[in-house]
Amino acid sequence: MPEGTITEIQVNPYSIITFIGYLMLVIGIGIYAAKFSSSGVKAYFVGGRQMNRFVVALSAVVSGRSSWLLLGVTGMAYKMGPCAVWAVVGYIIVELFLFLFYAKRLRRFSEVYDCITLPDFFASRFDDKNGRLRSALAVIILIFMISYVGAQFVGGGKAFAASFNIDQTTGIIITAAIVLLYTMLGGFLAVSLTDMFQAFFMIFALLILPIIAILDKGGLSIVLQQLKALDPAFVDPFAISIGAAIGFLGIGLGSPGNPHIIARYMSIDDPEQLRYSAVVGTIWNVAMAWGALFIGLAGRVYFPDVNMLPGGDTENLYPVLAQQHLHPILFGMVVASIFAAIMSTADSQLLVAASSVVRDIYEKVIKKGETLDQKKLVLYSRITVFILVAVSLILGMLAQQLVFWLVLFAWAGLGASLGPTSILALYWKGTTKAGIFAGLFTGTIVTILWYNIPTLKSNLYELVPAFLLSLLATVLVSKFTQKPEAVDELFKAMENISSMAEHRRNTEGQNK
Repeated sequence: MPEGTITEIQVNPYSIITFIGYLMLVIGIGIYAAKFSSSGVKAYFVGGRQMNRFVVALSAVVSGRSSWLLLGVTGMAYKMGPCAVWAVVGYIIVELFLFLFYAKRLRRFSEVYDCITLPDFFASRFDDKNGRLRSALAVIILIFMISYVGAQFVGGGKAFAASFNIDQTTGIIITAAIVLLYTMLGGFLAVSLTDMFQAFFMIFALLILPIIAILDKGGLSIVLQQLKALDPAFVDPFAISIGAAIGFLGIGLGSPGNPHIIARYMSIDDPEQLRYSAVVGTIWNVAMAWGALFIGLAGRVYFPDVNMLPGGDTENLYPVLAQQHLHPILFGMVVASIFAAIMSTADSQLLVAASSVVRDIYEKVIKKGETLDQKKLVLYSRITVFILVAVSLILGMLAQQLVFWLVLFAWAGLGASLGPTSILALYWKGTTKAGIFAGLFTGTIVTILWYNIPTLKSNLYELVPAFLLSLLATVLVSKFTQKPEAVDELFKAMENISSMAEHRRNTEGQNK
């Protein structure tokens, strides 16, 4: 290919057929799960706390990766070289610790106190009788989740445009329609099962493409030589400023504050199986990150000038490189993997946002103390999902920013507000409700202000200062306010397995 030539993707019917087959699979899972999910909000939002350890492992990691990994990280590795690795190291390490420690405490507490959402946990932990804390959490989740889902729809539009020569606006609408259909029908069970299947699509495509592309160039040593000839920084993982490295590593701080990941921990059938989930999830995280990084590095050799990519956009690298090196059927699987990343995140976020409206605001605040029909609540949840998709779709149509940065903004807002507060709530008995309010508002406000001040944003990713200041605000305010009563009993529910067994026996006795 002559240097400077713009690469165009040619549509192949085999690729389209493969992709349609993938879509039929995820829609079929939604239909299959519809009956189970219709039984009540616990089934609809956390799968009745009956999810298998393997399903939890895969759904937790892929729901956290989104189009950011396949489009954003591949593009960043193309632009920056191997120093892009610092953007994945942080979340891999943090999520390993979440599986091993954080998740187990949250899962035990959620069963004893019947929590199915993150605001449920905070409300039970801090005796939120007036519903103000629950409502504040629901509003924060909605603000950032809608931005997050909108970003996924933009990613879908880009993928359609780059893969099938479809107008980006049309691609955004198609992506939204597909996500809406199976999420609205099947709820958490459908979302988790599709995430599991989509994890296989993602890891297959992310591993096979860089291997074939590198071999076609003569092997890794040849690729590294050509990268070094282009720019020595393309083979140096340390060719990055300290501030940028801290910012990239700080991406991992978002994981404990993103409810669509945390919901997976609450759904597992046995919290003692989370160690197994940690191993499987970490292996999957590392393999997918490796693939994304090497796609970017190989892509720089094949397309040394960014203007050779469609629209001069680095986020189009993945599908362009795939079509050049893979059979049309395998290329169809690559396109499916992009949508797997998008949908595995968007569907989870929609459920979290819907649960904030139906469970946390309608059921627990507006209709507090009333006995509500569970099937009607599921109906309201489905209607809410529809409305949220519509709002996110409008945002996605208006959004002009890169997927990478829009996702990082939403990730930062949730991570900075909910991350430090949830960690302290789980591990520090001295945490108070007033402290939680201080942390929530500090994290949210600092994220928004930092993001919108160019001088600050250019020096450090907003999540890092927002997380630290939120943590500090929670601790300082908690020091001077009254902690909840019976806090030792609350912590017993997190720490003591026997309390869960006793709770199960009492529940079974009442049912009899």
